[in-house]
Amino acid sequence: TMGLSILQACEHLIRESVGSGEVPSSLAGNLEDGPEVEKFVLEPAVEGSLIKCRISRDRKGMDRGLFPTYFLHMERDDGKKVFLLAGRKRKKSATSNYLISADPTDLSRGGESFCGKLRSNLLGTQFTIFDGGEGRKKALTSSNTTTTTTNTNIEKPGSRQELAAVIYETNVLGFKGPRKMTVILPGMTADHQRVEFRASVEHDSLIERWKTKNMDQLIELCNKTPVWNDDTQSYVLNFHGRVTQASVKNFQIVHESDVDYIIMQFGRVAEDVFTMDYRYPMCALQAFGIALSSFDSKLACE
Repeated sequence: TMGLSILQACEHLIRESVGSGEVPSSLAGNLEDGPEVEKFVLEPAVEGSLIKCRISRDRKGMDRGLFPTYFLHMERDDGKKVFLLAGRKRKKSATSNYLISADPTDLSRGGESFCGKLRSNLLGTQFTIFDGGEGRKKALTSSNTTTTTTNTNIEKPGSRQELAAVIYETNVLGFKGPRKMTVILPGMTADHQRVEFRASVEHDSLIERWKTKNMDQLIELCNKTPVWNDDTQSYVLNFHGRVTQASVKNFQIVHESDVDYIIMQFGRVAEDVFTMDYRYPMCALQAFGIALSSFDSKLACE
């Protein structure tokens, strides 16, 4: 099937790039603040490159830190930081709902720089990351043509894409140990472009596909299992100096066929500062959404 070939291609690339070290992506190396950032955050990292980022959490504001804003900056090789994205939790929403924008001063749904959103289920255990397109119902009603909704992905320019899904599960040790994370991404084409995934009907989402094991053209990733360290009396992962504070929220995302190829890693370096690094096949918006979900997940706390 095509899904298998995508996965094989992904696994081949994973093996190829493990030994290739860090090569700055052509765009990431000299990325400047400005319009090209909005394009960059949706583009998968160039193969063989590692995109190093930092998330800072701002708890200031009227709501006593209950609705902090998160700012994502990329760390360029020359030491310069480039602002990429900001995320903020919406206050009047039944489920956790984060708006993500390329403009740190405008975190509104209708803003020009609105890039996407992260939405959780009621339990706060499953999250979906969308791009900035319109929701299925809006896209269907705003379309002038009448279409019959079938179980195929509707190719409507305005309808939003699902970029990733994250599922959290408690581990066998209960809440104290590291939780299990599953990450679902749309697959990649032979020329390294992300397959566009639009849920045409409710039960055709990334999460529903994963539940029904219908993973054609999708990639399933998981968090790397930490190892218990007797000296520190904690579960540890090797972040190669990128993470300096132990936290149950620190994680690394891998494909089970090659757990040494770290596709994304996230961890704390100070009270409100975290590092977030990612590589192919992820893009910045996917990685940032996954990081935001880990701040929010009910199973993410000790």
